[in-house]
Amino acid sequence: MPEHQPALIATLAIGLGLAFLLGVVTHRLRVSPLVGYLLAGVAVGPFTPGLMADQDMANQLAEIGVILLMFAVGLHFSLKDLMAVWRVAVPGSLGRIVAATGMGLAMAWAFGWNLGAGLIFGIALSVASTVVLVRAMQDRRIADTERGHIAIGWLVVEDLVTILVLVLLPALAPSFRGEGGLSLADLAMTLLVTLAKVGAFIGIMLVAGRRVIPWIMHYAAHTGSRELFRLAVYAVALGVAYAASALFGVSFALGAFLAGMVMAESKLSQRAAEEALPLRDAFAVLFFVSVGMLFNPGILVQAPLAVLAVLGIILIGKTAVAYGLLRALGQDRHTSFSIAASLAQIGEFSFILVGLGGTLGLLPPEGRDLVLAGAILSILLNPVLFGLAERWRGVALRPPVPPAAVPEAAEPAPVTPPMRIPMPMTALDDHDVVIGYGRVGSLVAAGLRGAGRPVMVIGDTEDSVSAASAEGMDAVQGNAADPDVLAAANLPAARRLFVTVPETFEAGQVVQQARAANPALEILARAHSDAAVEHLFRLGASRVIMAEREVAHRMLGEASVS
Repeated sequence: MPEHQPALIATLAIGLGLAFLLGVVTHRLRVSPLVGYLLAGVAVGPFTPGLMADQDMANQLAEIGVILLMFAVGLHFSLKDLMAVWRVAVPGSLGRIVAATGMGLAMAWAFGWNLGAGLIFGIALSVASTVVLVRAMQDRRIADTERGHIAIGWLVVEDLVTILVLVLLPALAPSFRGEGGLSLADLAMTLLVTLAKVGAFIGIMLVAGRRVIPWIMHYAAHTGSRELFRLAVYAVALGVAYAASALFGVSFALGAFLAGMVMAESKLSQRAAEEALPLRDAFAVLFFVSVGMLFNPGILVQAPLAVLAVLGIILIGKTAVAYGLLRALGQDRHTSFSIAASLAQIGEFSFILVGLGGTLGLLPPEGRDLVLAGAILSILLNPVLFGLAERWRGVALRPPVPPAAVPEAAEPAPVTPPMRIPMPMTALDDHDVVIGYGRVGSLVAAGLRGAGRPVMVIGDTEDSVSAASAEGMDAVQGNAADPDVLAAANLPAARRLFVTVPETFEAGQVVQQARAANPALEILARAHSDAAVEHLFRLGASRVIMAEREVAHRMLGEASVS
């Protein structure tokens, strides 16, 4: 990068611009855009010729993405949810860390590395990527399900363990190098101080934070300024994350997660999540670009067998261990495999660990390159593995289709639910299907119900589906763009479909699948732009309502403008 170019602007322009171009290419090739973002990082990294972005600047920008992502996760994750999965997340996470670290130690021993290098290498392979897991969960709308809560709780435990390792590693480094080190008493004191600081931060957030943060948000909301409210959201997320790191030694990710979890108790949490969304997605892209910049493609040629061994530990070894632990902890095999597959990658904390290991002279450079290669490849392959696990789960739990040749069945057989919310026990016919149960969807469903119509609701959160069920409507929880979820609505027998979700891409996927399932189905969809209207019509919508245009027409009608 030329010296006269501002590093921040150049990094943003190069990183986001190239990520967009390669993201479009990979999307057109029906590959996850994450692949494009990673390749953009490799292209502007120090190991390839041509443009070069500022690595340190990219890493800091990526950290903002991690903070906003974990803050958004916390907004949908209450303390009650966390405690509900603690008995699974704690032993499961700790057990997998021990097992994966053991695999890494064995591999390091085969390379002739010392104990310190083996421990760093093994722990780096044991921790999952927060960004990758949460993005995968959110894309499939399962972050708010029980298995989503277990996986996120698992990440919280891994975060705490990694914090302890990062604090203790500099103190233990002289001993690993054979230079003498801390006594057992000093080591125990360091551990106690770290635990006390983490505990103090969590206590402050759960006591003082639960009062101060909601008050700040309500005050900002009552100013009537959307700009001030949005600023308050970012200030709380980044400010708490920074304070957690600077004052208590807690990671940015954990600090932001707790800030979001505290804010979730406010009635403004949904609006805060909407305001955090644009910046969150942009900076999350920069995270993947920064990962790609760290990757040295030469390791694939220099040590291909070692790279395959690392990838085997991450994708196969860790998945098998997690699956076994989850089964032992009482989870069914479908849920166990889904959670285990979602955790089969490594990411941001792995980079921090190997970076510190190299600085302390414990981990050889090839160890760092192997971990980064494993991270890149596992991030690329994890969506495929997770997608297969979710598809298998959906097929296995899909309700059986009643035989068409038996018109006089006395009672329909009980249906096995594909989601946490129970499926309807009777087959619907000539019914209306409502996708989404937010502010628009709930009004549409209530109006249909009031007119005496049979209604099926597909919502993406447990609360929305529970609310629909309480109103006497059949309801399913899940992402309606998932064919297995949409199949539960029995569209071939439906009269109308109301797509009320605001996201154009998701709405388009639903419309396209619905039109293929029932060419005669009346499909009404919601849009917010002329481009979205055209897109939904092209995919098969019968009518598309653009909110802004309808509001304008109603205002003109109320004003009796001739």
